[in-house]
Amino acid sequence: MRLSGKTAVITGGTRGLGRATVEAYLAEGALVVCAARRPYEIGELQEKYPDQVDFVATDVTDEDSVAALMAYAVERFGGLDILVNNAGASRDGRIGRLSLADWNVTIGTNLTGVFLCTRAAIEPMTARGGGRIINVSSCVASRAATGASAYSASKAAVEMFTRTSAVELAPKGITVNCLSPGYIDEGMGKALAENERAWETYRGRLLSGRLGRPEEVAATAVFLAADESSYVNGHVMEVNGGLLWAA
Repeated sequence: MRLSGKTAVITGGTRGLGRATVEAYLAEGALVVCAARRPYEIGELQEKYPDQVDFVATDVTDEDSVAALMAYAVERFGGLDILVNNAGASRDGRIGRLSLADWNVTIGTNLTGVFLCTRAAIEPMTARGGGRIINVSSCVASRAATGASAYSASKAAVEMFTRTSAVELAPKGITVNCLSPGYIDEGMGKALAENERAWETYRGRLLSGRLGRPEEVAATAVFLAADESSYVNGHVMEVNGGLLWAA
């Protein structure tokens, strides 16, 4: 129970990697507030962990919505110790065809959302004597991919925001790290594996020879929130099975 008694807010926590992280945190004893636009199947977890998990409808691009989320976490569970900035959006498309609206949605969710949630978490974490912030990036933050200009740019910015935040928040006892998943058997990764032609290309880039499992990413998110990682700060941790960009 490495997170026993800790309160965590996880954005994008109702499905995909966010949902896997919520489950892992609950299993480690954390009190969790899932933040997303829609609850999806979060009711299953509320039935299993009735006193440990709650859901708040949240738009991470809206300042007031984010402020209400953090205030609710403090009111519901008494404070805030961990923030996982997982909410994300992808509007992939080649630059010549990418609309401004799709660009703004991607940047707004993936980058501005991280900024707003991080800023709103500072005061309640400081009141607890410190905390952990974990931002979720992507393997394409550091590797060029056709059609992913908005997504890649937003995730690259998240990684630099992580480093800057770590510098600024260290005096408050808050560590800030970044989790960078590779191709995972969930969402876009699963769709990739189902495309036989594309998968033949990408499988050769994975030293592990397989997609990662959501629980493998979630286990790393637990480590970054637990006491074992107390001396890890400003770090981008890749969980990608040994991803090569050329094979």
